[in-house]
Amino acid sequence: MNRRTVLKGTALGLGALAAPAIIPRSALASSGEVNFMGWAGYPVLAEKVFPAFTEATGIKVNFVEQPDQDAFFAQGKLALQTGGTDIIEPTLDRVAGWNQNGLLQPWDTAKLAMDNYVSGLADGAAGERATIDGGRMIVPSVWGTEALVHSTADFPTEYGKASLGDLFAPEQAGKVCVRAHSALAAMGRYLDAEGKLPKPWLDGYKDEATMVELWDIALAEAIKAKGNIVQWWSGENEAQAGFLTNGATLGLCWDSTGYNLREQGYSYVPPKEGAFAWNQGFVLMKNATNIDQAHEFAKWVSTADGSSMWASAFSANPVGKGGIDKMDPAVAAFYNGAFNADALSKLWWWPDQEAWFIAKRGEYADKFKAA
Repeated sequence: MNRRTVLKGTALGLGALAAPAIIPRSALASSGEVNFMGWAGYPVLAEKVFPAFTEATGIKVNFVEQPDQDAFFAQGKLALQTGGTDIIEPTLDRVAGWNQNGLLQPWDTAKLAMDNYVSGLADGAAGERATIDGGRMIVPSVWGTEALVHSTADFPTEYGKASLGDLFAPEQAGKVCVRAHSALAAMGRYLDAEGKLPKPWLDGYKDEATMVELWDIALAEAIKAKGNIVQWWSGENEAQAGFLTNGATLGLCWDSTGYNLREQGYSYVPPKEGAFAWNQGFVLMKNATNIDQAHEFAKWVSTADGSSMWASAFSANPVGKGGIDKMDPAVAAFYNGAFNADALSKLWWWPDQEAWFIAKRGEYADKFKAA
């Protein structure tokens, strides 16, 4: 899959509302609503996207915002007892852990439109990772990257020079905005690239003993540079505040952060080690009650109209075929300016993170913050 092909056109500007769709009567048969738990910090979802879905299908979206995936997971476990949640939007790498904890039921792909998705997102290796015990546990919603946001005035840099190691350099004391577990992964990948680890960093995602061995090293090295951190972030609002309020000049953040700050003196550049890349999607809660409505929701986001609007809200990349043709060229220019052919070839997709890994990763993040 070539990211540049996907990004020929992209955007915050939202295109025309999707035309009303003909949907099964069963999709409107019960409450005519769907309970969705998603990401905080993206107001266009409630302002434009959900109304467009309702206009197209007649189904109302009840939206609950959460700042990060740990909150999704905690609230998802609670929802098994209390109900009230049909769909949540984690990333692909988390699905195995969610399933191991009994949170999920598989999607009925006969009620979706699997051919709508851009090649490589719902089939191939991604499709294999999304399928557990023969059931499709997640379907794509949007994808993007996590790389370096930097002040063009106070920390000018460029692709080929910019490195994950810059986050931990002495000259960045009190100037860095990061998410704790991403920063530790960045340190691990940097040490790996420098040949300073006993085993490949990716091996730490396979078993707990290797994870502890490698993350102990990354944590020790990151703690040495902890004075660099001016703000921790877990969601989009905190990430932007790190730069606009607390004076960060460099950070490891989502592409949406880079896009949203692009006119305020900041730029977005992939590190030479490769940008982190994520594939986000919808999971269906085991005790979901609005089943038909949930499937209509996921299917609509896979259409050209739905995927373009969803990606626009996140300043990220559409999952549906034709979605790129309905998006504002501004975001396309942003992404194409950030990712040349070499940067595209070095995208580092987050590996699967099972329940044991997520728990241990959280422990390391807490140790880093508390150090």
